[in-house]
Amino acid sequence: MENFNFKKKFGQNFLIDENIVNKIISIANDKDDSLVIEIGCGDGRLTKKLCENFSFVLGYEIDNEVTDNLLNNIKDFENKNIIFDDFLNRNLKEDIKKYNYKNIYVISNLPYYITTPIIQKLIDEQININKMILMVQKEVGDRFSAKYNTKEYSSITVYLNYYFDIKKEFIVSKNCFYPKPNVDSIIISFTSKNNKILLNDEKLFFKLVRDAFKYKRKTIKNNLKDYDLIKIEEILNKNGLNLNTRAEQIPIEIFCEISNYLSI
Repeated sequence: MENFNFKKKFGQNFLIDENIVNKIISIANDKDDSLVIEIGCGDGRLTKKLCENFSFVLGYEIDNEVTDNLLNNIKDFENKNIIFDDFLNRNLKEDIKKYNYKNIYVISNLPYYITTPIIQKLIDEQININKMILMVQKEVGDRFSAKYNTKEYSSITVYLNYYFDIKKEFIVSKNCFYPKPNVDSIIISFTSKNNKILLNDEKLFFKLVRDAFKYKRKTIKNNLKDYDLIKIEEILNKNGLNLNTRAEQIPIEIFCEISNYLSI
């Protein structure tokens, strides 16, 4: 791929370390009768391993210029379907309805610049994903998997941890890519929760969380001044907190409790 015209606008940094590819594959279990979705196939090195290990592979690639390299790498496999289109514009439910699968995985080296929109779309599509195994920028991975009372804890942390059990798997050095990016990456696994906290109003919950984190250094009293602060204070006090608490100090369970109380 040395002569390939890598495009910054697509965040193209191709993974070239086969050991890392094998480690990524090993995180997924129960591969038989499973459909795996890859977003951003690049030159097909990971795609090839997915074809070797999963029953069905559905790949998305936005850059038509990688077509020859990608298809050449997976030419020996009948279990793949590559869609050359922008994943964010696809109807995913429509794309997967022809497959008869037992489990569904998403395994991808995500372009850094659209990591969050892609994950957001995967959640919104409601296709009952068993597990996502994603390579993201290390700093982004730290934010996704952060614990409360840390500086990395944010509204996206709460949002994702409502749906998934999130685990840091391993760091991937920038030396494992071509061309070499400026930062290291991390593999994060997202396992769908079977026991999500029941919310009376999901839209209210997510708006509440976004507003609570709107100004990082401000307290709940300031950020949520347009809400019923009496009700919010009641829940916070019950959990040993108060209106002078900041959003980063509040675990997801308490956000859920506040939201449900506000919806009554």
